[in-house]
Amino acid sequence: YELANLYNLYAFVYFTQENYPKALESYENVIKQPDIPIAMELNTKYTIAQLNFVAENYRAGVKTLLEWFKFKEDLQEDPGAGAYALLAQGYYQLNDQDKALRYIEVAINDYEKRGKVPKEQWWGLQRYLYYEKGNTKKVVELLEETLKHYQKKNYWLQLSSLYNELKRENEATAAMEAAYEQGLLEKDKELVNMAYLFLQSEVPYKAAKVLDEGIKKGAIPATSKNLELLGNSWRQAQEVKKAIPEMEKAAAKSDKGELWSRLGSVYLDNDEFAKAADAIESAFKKGGLKRPDSAYLVLGMARFNLEQYDSARRAFKQALKDDRSADYARQWMKFMENELAGQEALK
Repeated sequence: YELANLYNLYAFVYFTQENYPKALESYENVIKQPDIPIAMELNTKYTIAQLNFVAENYRAGVKTLLEWFKFKEDLQEDPGAGAYALLAQGYYQLNDQDKALRYIEVAINDYEKRGKVPKEQWWGLQRYLYYEKGNTKKVVELLEETLKHYQKKNYWLQLSSLYNELKRENEATAAMEAAYEQGLLEKDKELVNMAYLFLQSEVPYKAAKVLDEGIKKGAIPATSKNLELLGNSWRQAQEVKKAIPEMEKAAAKSDKGELWSRLGSVYLDNDEFAKAADAIESAFKKGGLKRPDSAYLVLGMARFNLEQYDSARRAFKQALKDDRSADYARQWMKFMENELAGQEALK
């Protein structure tokens, strides 16, 4: 018994020095001693299994742990949830995912039956194993349960992403918003993604508020793209007066005509016809328009409202060349000719 204690002390010293082979050798010597107390033998075997895991000798660790389980069974003692979780981790390292899942669930169920909250890493392993099996719905259930006890940003982001994967868009937005309201979203990509989710859920006002606050605080870079997104969000929220300055800033930072074309549309919505026409002219000068036909329509409408009818007619004729805008351009030309005929009649 004294010799067993001596080897136990050697093992502790070697472990402290991170000399795991010597520590394991000393622990093996402990259980080789005859007539040592059962409790000492049990504890030492469990420690040997743990130490094998530390030293990444997973196969030896699992083998020793299974011997320990047999010993416990013979004594009719409960191994405890921690031991099942350790065995699950061992099987996971050996790429035996079925056994890993079986034992981690035994550990979690044991804790839950006792009214205790399972350890965070246990749920993490369980989620990973279900994810590897492609069971996304189960992963979502587990994340929802985990978040009742462990509030972490990554869990909200993962949950939002998985909701999206399952086409549960409103819940994806709600999960991300929960993280946002707790101040957990700090990176510009996270905040911009929050805005996109609000837009996807048809809540543009909230999207605009997230972007506006983020840009003002410097959390979101005031790039042309981000300013355009902010402007579009205000516009969709029917806040045209707030949209215009953001679109102006975005266009000023862009060397492409596309943004100027969109700015022209915003000006038109706000009945600023001269500015709308100037913005579209700038768009054509810079070039690279995806839909020049749409730009010509905006230009035509702006010129019409400015009573520059010849210019408006030329713009509508350009829009007629594209089938996507032809009908609309034709209607506007007819409307304009009717208006002009009415004016002549009044004269």
